[in-house]
Amino acid sequence: MTGNAGTSTQENHFRQWLRVMAEKIVIFCRYYVSPVVLLPYRTLQFFYQIKTQVPIEPKHSSSFITDSEIQSEFAHHAPGVAMMNNGSFGCCPASVISALQQWQLKMLRQPSHFLLNELKNRILESRTIIKDHINAKDVDEVSIVDNISTAAAIVLQQTAWAFAEGKFNKGDAVIMFSCTYGAVKNSIEAYFSRAGGSVIEVPFNFPLNSNEEIISEFRKALERERGNGRRVRLAVIDHVTCVPTVVMPVKQLVKICRDEGVEQVFIDAAHAVGSVDVDMQEIGADFYASTLYKWFFCPPVVSFLYCRKSATHSDLQLHHPIVSHRYGKGLAEESFWVGTRDYSPYLVLPSVMEFVNRFEGGLKGIIKMNHDAVVEMGKMLAEAWGTNLGCPPDMCASMIMVGLPACLGISSDDDATKLRPHLCDKFGVEVRIHYQAPKDGEVGSTTGYVRICHQIYNKVDDYYKLRDAINQLVRDGFTCALEINEA
Repeated sequence: MTGNAGTSTQENHFRQWLRVMAEKIVIFCRYYVSPVVLLPYRTLQFFYQIKTQVPIEPKHSSSFITDSEIQSEFAHHAPGVAMMNNGSFGCCPASVISALQQWQLKMLRQPSHFLLNELKNRILESRTIIKDHINAKDVDEVSIVDNISTAAAIVLQQTAWAFAEGKFNKGDAVIMFSCTYGAVKNSIEAYFSRAGGSVIEVPFNFPLNSNEEIISEFRKALERERGNGRRVRLAVIDHVTCVPTVVMPVKQLVKICRDEGVEQVFIDAAHAVGSVDVDMQEIGADFYASTLYKWFFCPPVVSFLYCRKSATHSDLQLHHPIVSHRYGKGLAEESFWVGTRDYSPYLVLPSVMEFVNRFEGGLKGIIKMNHDAVVEMGKMLAEAWGTNLGCPPDMCASMIMVGLPACLGISSDDDATKLRPHLCDKFGVEVRIHYQAPKDGEVGSTTGYVRICHQIYNKVDDYYKLRDAINQLVRDGFTCALEINEA
């Protein structure tokens, strides 16, 4: 009996020691280990059913985030690659990835309870954060969706129904700029043009010297259509264009639409939230969609569609393109449930806010830092290559276009498409390359541009690496026609 009791006591001590060590491992991993290797520790956490008072996210001191902490948040990025293409797919810090994984495990632990009882309120919390950030009047104006393609489908499918039901007439128009993103152009073709609508494409005369060039072309196009008696039902306008990239004067363009009788205005703001200030009351659009994974540190895929209340309460039929159990209960309701799937990316907004508030000035501070840095790096590259910026600094956000040396021979979209992987594979440089066709009568103009982005993880050395890579190509006598097409 005594021996058995002693053995039992030893086992209890061992289990207690094991639990204490497990708690220490959990706490250590939560604070110090990159999320790339967190899954085993989370399995340990659930296995031992550890209940600690440590919050889901680390507590932070009153001091602002340090440079080393920033680099640690993005230690999962590929080493040796100068990543200056944040505008394409964004970035997600380790602390937010950790929160994402915790939501995934919480759902998988008891799916029925989480999806049926908890998900709706958690998504409402995220929608409320978005509503406050963009200064919307009502949370019902905000629907969380996957991406801009989904948002565009929601806006444009109701125009197709308007044609089918006789509310729009054949030949009624949508107006957009020639630089409108390709996927959105495809949505216009699929929903608006096929239903009988016509498309007005406003020239986007890049490179640009001022906002007035954009405003003037847009106003002239609308005045011309009004003079021809054409009804413009919808305007599709970028807030920050993709390539070539500039910040559009959206407030002025929306006002022109109102003055000229355009019925609906949809702002494609894929690059806006996290790179420029966004205020729905000031912009005044009917529809506004932005991603939250490009510049707002969310994981793919999280975006939102704002629908002004006057639009949602009209006779417009706004529905999610995926029809599920919430159909007919309002767009926000339809969007929160589109069938069984992983909704965890929608739930990390509180963790994202905690992350951005670690920076001096919060998100506004990040926006200013990225803008100032990308302008400085853009000027450095233009000087090094003897070229020019694509627009004045006050017309860019966290991305800027820089002319490439003419001797590289970028003479087509195909050349630009092929040069991008060449720079990545040979030099470890990730950027977006743009071909700009010469304007009529122009000789010797810059036809190749690089779009550089700046996000908080970028270092000056990234841009030096790009500078040196292009200079090396020039010294080697590289041309797109000879080198890439022969590869």
